[in-house]
Amino acid sequence: MSPSKQIRVLVLNDMEKLDRTLFRLEQGFELQFRLGPTLQGKNIHVHTNYPAQGEQFDRHRFRTLDWINPTGREDDSDKFCSLELQIAGSYQYYFGQGDKDKSGGGYIVVDPMLRVGADNHVLPLDCISIQTYLAKCLGPLDEWLDRLRVAKETGYNMIHFTPLQTLGESRSCYSLADQLELNPDFSPPGQNYTWTDVGDLVEKMKKEWDMLCITDVVYNHTAANSVWIQKHPECGYNLLNSPHLRPAWVLDRALWHVTCDIADGKYADRGVPALLQNEHHMNSIRGIFWQDVYPKTKLWEFFQVKVEPLVEKFRTLLQNDNRFTDGKKQLKIIQDPQYNRFGCTVDLNTALEIFVSNGPGAIEDCCNWFRKRLEELNAEQFKEVNYHQEQATNCCMGTVSYERLADHGPKLGPVTRKHPLVTRYFTFPFKESPLEQDLLLMDQPDKACHFLAHNGWVMGDDPLRNFAEPGSNVYIRRELICWGDSVKLRYGKGPEDCPYLWAHMQKYTEITAKYFTGVRLDNCHSTPLHVAEAMLAAARAVRPNLYVIAELFTGSELIDNVFVNRLGITSLIREALSAGDSHEEGRLVYRYGGEPVGAFLQPSLRPLVPSIAHAMFLDITHDNECPIQIRSAFDSLPSSAIVSMACCATGSTRGYDEFVPHQISVVSEERFYQKWNPQAKPSPPGEVSLQSGIIAGKLALNRLHQELAAKGFSQVYVDQVDEDIVAVTRHCPSSHQSVVAVCRTAFKNPKHHKYSDEVPPMFIPGKIEEVVLEARTVERQAGSYMKDEKSINGLPGLTVEIKEHIQLKDSTVVKQAGVTSRGRSEFVQEIVFERLTPGSVIAFRVSLDPTAQELVGILRTHLIQFNPHYAAGSIPDKNAPEILKTPLKESKLTLADMNVLMFRCDEEEKEDGGGCYSIPGWTTLKYGGLQGLLSVMADIRPKNDLGHPFCDNLRQGDWMIDYVSSRLVSHGGTLGEVGQWFQAMFGYLKHIPRYLIPCYFDAVLVGAYTTALDASFKLMSSFVQQGSSFVRQLALGSIQMCGIGRFPALPPLSPALTDVPYRTNSITQQEQQFCVSMAAGLPHFSAGIFRCWGRDTFIALRGLLLVTGRHLEARNIILSFAGTLRHGLIPNLLGEGVSARFNCRDAVWWWLQCIQDYSTIVPNGTSILQCPVSRMYPTDDSQPQAPGTVDQPLYDVIHEALQRHMQGIEFRERNAGPQIDRNMRDEGNVLKGTFHPKMHFFCVSKRQEVVLKNQKYPEILEKSWKYSLQIFKCFSLSKEKIYFDSTHTNTPYTTTIPQGGANLNGRAVHGFSCLFFLRSPWKGLPELTNENGQYCSFSCETQAWSIATVLEVLYDL
Repeated sequence: MSPSKQIRVLVLNDMEKLDRTLFRLEQGFELQFRLGPTLQGKNIHVHTNYPAQGEQFDRHRFRTLDWINPTGREDDSDKFCSLELQIAGSYQYYFGQGDKDKSGGGYIVVDPMLRVGADNHVLPLDCISIQTYLAKCLGPLDEWLDRLRVAKETGYNMIHFTPLQTLGESRSCYSLADQLELNPDFSPPGQNYTWTDVGDLVEKMKKEWDMLCITDVVYNHTAANSVWIQKHPECGYNLLNSPHLRPAWVLDRALWHVTCDIADGKYADRGVPALLQNEHHMNSIRGIFWQDVYPKTKLWEFFQVKVEPLVEKFRTLLQNDNRFTDGKKQLKIIQDPQYNRFGCTVDLNTALEIFVSNGPGAIEDCCNWFRKRLEELNAEQFKEVNYHQEQATNCCMGTVSYERLADHGPKLGPVTRKHPLVTRYFTFPFKESPLEQDLLLMDQPDKACHFLAHNGWVMGDDPLRNFAEPGSNVYIRRELICWGDSVKLRYGKGPEDCPYLWAHMQKYTEITAKYFTGVRLDNCHSTPLHVAEAMLAAARAVRPNLYVIAELFTGSELIDNVFVNRLGITSLIREALSAGDSHEEGRLVYRYGGEPVGAFLQPSLRPLVPSIAHAMFLDITHDNECPIQIRSAFDSLPSSAIVSMACCATGSTRGYDEFVPHQISVVSEERFYQKWNPQAKPSPPGEVSLQSGIIAGKLALNRLHQELAAKGFSQVYVDQVDEDIVAVTRHCPSSHQSVVAVCRTAFKNPKHHKYSDEVPPMFIPGKIEEVVLEARTVERQAGSYMKDEKSINGLPGLTVEIKEHIQLKDSTVVKQAGVTSRGRSEFVQEIVFERLTPGSVIAFRVSLDPTAQELVGILRTHLIQFNPHYAAGSIPDKNAPEILKTPLKESKLTLADMNVLMFRCDEEEKEDGGGCYSIPGWTTLKYGGLQGLLSVMADIRPKNDLGHPFCDNLRQGDWMIDYVSSRLVSHGGTLGEVGQWFQAMFGYLKHIPRYLIPCYFDAVLVGAYTTALDASFKLMSSFVQQGSSFVRQLALGSIQMCGIGRFPALPPLSPALTDVPYRTNSITQQEQQFCVSMAAGLPHFSAGIFRCWGRDTFIALRGLLLVTGRHLEARNIILSFAGTLRHGLIPNLLGEGVSARFNCRDAVWWWLQCIQDYSTIVPNGTSILQCPVSRMYPTDDSQPQAPGTVDQPLYDVIHEALQRHMQGIEFRERNAGPQIDRNMRDEGNVLKGTFHPKMHFFCVSKRQEVVLKNQKYPEILEKSWKYSLQIFKCFSLSKEKIYFDSTHTNTPYTTTIPQGGANLNGRAVHGFSCLFFLRSPWKGLPELTNENGQYCSFSCETQAWSIATVLEVLYDL
């Protein structure tokens, strides 16, 4: 794997449906699917619609991915299936188990790769600076470049055009009369420009101006006057294909006639003039609705039944049918699907069951009851419709109030047919006639098909619901904010429902994709998802790297994710104008992109984590109010600067930079944009230059934005200096350069609002290299603003005063700058401002101080051995300490050393006179070694949680840093050398700015830890080296549990034994053995006399030592325990031998089993039987003997153990009583075991049968020790089945013990064990759990035999 290749791992878990979770990836990434704990051990298949190499994408076609087993054998912990992501778009995956189709799934979104310029270089998404143009305001196509040059000269690199197609009668940019034809307005007399000409212009801008172009696609509606919709009315919602809209259409016609009557003065005598001016007029209109409109339209009749005909039908049925009722059913109205008046009905069979007659005389009573119930149902429907009418009235009144009375509304003036009382919801392409005649047309199919529902949007509605479909009451309740110039399109469920519409819109999409780099999905939140999916798939078939943006108004990030996932939206439009104050504006910058300053370096192979949608952060969008009207013109520059500092795509709308003091309406604006002229004066209108508006300032900001993204300034910090001042820092993690922009906003006009003269000083860490720019909004003498009739002109009396790339001493904004120091490693420049007036911006380029810069560069040089990423920004270390000249991987650490380096819990550390590191106010780390630190950082790093107490501790002082190095140095030897290596590395680390300490501390530790892991595995068996990652994780338990403390935990071995490690006692200066011992569990059984337990040690020894290849340590432990044999038993609690407790009957059999395992696993393993054992207790009653006093070969010790069991065991534990166990009753201190001569056993080996019938134990034992190995097979709990029979003739009583995991599901073992490894900061498996694996507080957090037995099973499998 290439070190730079980015791999993301998506862990699958059962029933995890992630349709609303966003996973973003880049082209060139590899995505791996791996099984989570809940799926391991199951037959899982993964499917995706990402196309195989050489195939075309079809979102409905899924393929099954093949599992890859890196180790060459089936292993659920390591196997994965992968996708090499080379194609942009949205892709779905799902997984199932066995015959089950779906157990979970989700989406991935692959970003497009945009290219620009003659050299076709990549334009990163975060480099985008976009400007929106209303296409109709560009004039003839041959004048476009003069007007678009304004964007180029202002530093934008992308243009967004509103639709370029033929517009409808309203002239709205988004009401298209013909989706396939270029707007004829672009062709001057004598010319006939086509899409090809537009394409040529777009290509010219791409190659010569380094600018890309995108445009809108409008799928939701078409202009009401579209010729094709009149020919194909089935493409809209009309009264034939959508009869549920008939009641709403009736109401709409009635309201139109109210408009006509008000306009004609017919309601003047009822207090409603054409010009509505007050609440009295509004109340009078309400009265007209309730007194005239609703009684006349009788909308409730569309939802009611006709009572008498139903009663007669019921009477007939009642006479011929008599049935019993269960009394549970209820009579309900069944809506007439054609929505005819009184067309509803009820289920008469249900009525028969409810109203039971008991003879002919009761029929009339039943009919009366039935009639009464129908009338009640009609009354309920009347009440329901009345609620709709109340809502309709309120919505209409709200619209009228906003449009005609509100100060912030458009003040439409008198009610006229052009400006009706309320917008019509349906087209009516026929001559005006009285309402009664209008309503007759509803039942004439050739007319009704042309009554098409208009489009619009519904405030607070579910964006995933189509408000025009059956089940929605939006139209009858008048909740639609209607666009009266556009018809809502009806696609149905697929092309088969409306073939013409689908074909028409697909062709429209393909034309757009052919000529433009990307599309903006207009009204995306109301576009049916399946339609947009299909259209974007067609667009990507034409242009694979299609850039897709959209503005969503769902009110929910999760629902936003549904749209982003399904459609593959690249960037979501966000708007700075939505912020109510500067604090919120700064928060949006932090929210929409970038890591925090000082973020951790993430590994190239890491989990795929959810993300938020990539943002296109605009200071203002083209369909919102002008910020000058809401805030002030002085705020345009600082708010633009705040936006430009965001680590995402940014942009604006044409007119903002020129101080146009009103919204440029997408409907009514017909003037043209001004052209570019470098020599243009503030007036007259028609041309602009760098002196116009904030264009000069925006040019500098756009250049800065693009530079920061291109050069990797990916980290962001936002500081709210005071209520009006926001400082945004962009930081480069490789060079550690920063750009700090200080922006003083002016939400209120400085002319009318008193801003404070006191500006707080700023403290900027590092050295200020230059002032990138300083700019202020200033007034000038250029005359007052007059709206030009031909050009869209701005305020001439304001401009920007700007300086770029100057030294700090030349600044007119900064009064003074002084250097201060915060500690020995952080130098700060204090900035005192002089003229940071409202509407001002100043940006500093900041480097680390020279000393810190050099030290960071040197540190990065030494980190290259772990990750080549650190080569960027590195500086050769000419005076490197000797210890750093040798790579860390060449250190000669043993596995016992690794125990100290990586693990050792608090009790183990305290035994050595220390302890694990404790973070005040938080907690003590689990281990003193690297794992204790990395377990915490594993949680902090992916989230970049730099506010964590762990990171705070690192920033506040060197205590943790010194702990890591001095702890190892104190051990001396090779460990001491590693400690010196840490000291040398930390010598650089301590002298860099404190905010960088956490990320570089993490880098040093991660590098050292991974090096230690690699070295450890190389010292282990091939089973571990070639094993899965799960096997290697388990194998770390061998290092975790097996180590050497300050005091020997094992009794001394025989001096005659070779290969025994010795060391000099630091107190006595005498040589002493220091053999590796095994802790039973951490933290409770890890140190002192409670570290070693016979049963635990020998249950775990095969897995932790033999299987991992640590044969010498295994031998020494076996022989140490052999030396403590007493009463035919080895100790349960070893207690260093002298404090041993012999209160465990099975420990000796586990010990014997380990001897057998050693003999079979280790090469020449049977030689252990002849190894000398120094007997501490040669007899049961002897005092502890010095090593070498009584030596015996191991086979004699084995013989003694077996012989004592055959003879029977009975003894009272020494020192029995509360002094050794206060909870034990007296009889519990007596151990007794009796051999029954009549007991016979039968043992079946995997390879051969061993029959031991009719033979007594003494007869077996009289054979030489050579046969003892055969006897051990009978007690091999991990490999054999043991049968006990009590007589020679009866059927044996059988107990079966599972064979070494052969009957276990290895996959299930993976899943259970992985779950704890993933959860536990101890990196082990617990001793005990509560139900369903829940945490058990009094259990050891990690237990030797818990890890070892799983490792054994995997080895045996």
